[in-house]
Amino acid sequence: MKRLLLGVMGWLACSMAHTSVVVKELSYRGDDDGPALSRTQYRNPVLAGFYPDPSAIRVGDDFYLVNSSFGYFPGLPVFHSRDLVTWTQVGNAIDRPSQIDYGRNELTRGLFAASISHHDGTFYITNTCFYCDGGNYVITAKDPAGPWSNPVWLGFEGIDPSLFFDQDGSAWLVNNGLPEGKLRYQGHRAIWIQQFDVASMKLIGPRNVIVDAGADPATHPEHIEGPHLFRNHDYYYLTAAEGGTGEQHAQMIYRSRQITGPYEAWAGNPILTQRDLPTDYTHPVTSAGHAQLIELKDGSWWAVFLATRPYRGNQYNLGRETFLLPVTWQDDWPVVLPHGERVPLVAKRPALPRDPATMPMNGPFHWSEHFHGPTLPMQWMTINAPHSPWYVTGADGLHIEPSTTPLGDYKSGQPAYLAHRLQHRKARISATFDIHRMEPNEQAGLALFQNETHFYTAALTNDGSGRSLVLSMRAGKDAPATGVVFARLALPGNTTLVSLRFELDGPRLDVFYALKADDWHPLGRGLDASLLSTASAGGFTGVTFGPYAYKPATGSGVTAAAQQAKD
Repeated sequence: MKRLLLGVMGWLACSMAHTSVVVKELSYRGDDDGPALSRTQYRNPVLAGFYPDPSAIRVGDDFYLVNSSFGYFPGLPVFHSRDLVTWTQVGNAIDRPSQIDYGRNELTRGLFAASISHHDGTFYITNTCFYCDGGNYVITAKDPAGPWSNPVWLGFEGIDPSLFFDQDGSAWLVNNGLPEGKLRYQGHRAIWIQQFDVASMKLIGPRNVIVDAGADPATHPEHIEGPHLFRNHDYYYLTAAEGGTGEQHAQMIYRSRQITGPYEAWAGNPILTQRDLPTDYTHPVTSAGHAQLIELKDGSWWAVFLATRPYRGNQYNLGRETFLLPVTWQDDWPVVLPHGERVPLVAKRPALPRDPATMPMNGPFHWSEHFHGPTLPMQWMTINAPHSPWYVTGADGLHIEPSTTPLGDYKSGQPAYLAHRLQHRKARISATFDIHRMEPNEQAGLALFQNETHFYTAALTNDGSGRSLVLSMRAGKDAPATGVVFARLALPGNTTLVSLRFELDGPRLDVFYALKADDWHPLGRGLDASLLSTASAGGFTGVTFGPYAYKPATGSGVTAAAQQAKD
């Protein structure tokens, strides 16, 4: 395998020797000014940034967790922990272009809520590829780090499949789907159950609705989804979210003595929500829900769930993040958070041995990447899967072949953009580019990217006017796919190295450049970062950042942008 990898990397290096965009270094520093922790405390979220829809399980002394990734590749990041607090990414379940073809869809399509389970030495992930031909599928692995199998498509209507193994070894799949009969209102959905045959990897037997509409159907609950089954003593429990994934998000609980029902809703629902609380306080948390409950060896229970950390009203750039809280039991009903209580940003750690962190996933931290390894670290992503090589790492940094597809276009091809999740509201992102080989009409730089219609770029261009720095943004689908240029600065003709820096503080963005080490100058100050929020941009993702390179097929796009800036 090592010999094959080196051979492939050698071929990539040779095939891309002509690339003209080189990223020498990229660094990240973030600190949201949270409180200091004692030895007995942990910080929420446990996975900061765009890590939504968490699903987690315990296997012996180990915990494994998977998140949604939508249109990014590789997809479905898989994490490991021994203490539920410190999580280390061990792989991506979808890491080969041959596994799934996302198609040319918007970033908010792709891989929706995944669910991880384990039985008899095999790990299972069930998932929905939204707008893919197959829809719902299951993949398997002996090692959660991978490799994971190619998908087995299951062929049923709906989303959010979750696989549960009962004590007798039987397997059952629950999912969100359309109700039986007519929709009573727009958000009317149901939870379905059907048996799953592990040997044939197919659904078998009758398919039945076990919850119609939600915990209180008379109130017309919206979009019941993200179901998970678990067992505790004599009851089967079904937990599912409703209210949508925004501010009205809430987690409900149901139980039955038979796995196929009937299921009764708890009179004390919801077991987790922040929808009734104001957001006009310091460090608010909103949108809590989509939970999965985990039993520890000592019989205690914990829940992972998604929530958001807005900075103004319900504006947030980081997307939906992974939180952790203990579960208490009331009359054989689990409760994650009593009504009216706020999700704490600091809480008491589980009674588990501490797991040393290889790379912090929350709190203040910083890192630098020089791209010297044989491959990119597993945290880096592209928009959809690359089907031909356009980047390679090496001794002198990251080489990127410019794409003829701009960041705002998802239909004509793949942008040459390497993305990393933003994990702090207050962050500093810097990158250094070697531009001495830039060809005419090329553009390369840093992007802050929410989706195809909402992003900022700070770029180096080489057009008819010479080499320049260009600051652009896109804030709507009617804007140019390359963004609208609103600042331009000519570079000296002998410039070879340029550093660019984004500084974020909630809704504020400042942009700087440097032609010499640590000699920073402003390129744009006081820019509106809230246009990157989900409230402005829509969708389900969080902001990513990273280097990109673009060269219009006709050679006219960058020149036109430069002329726009002059005008």
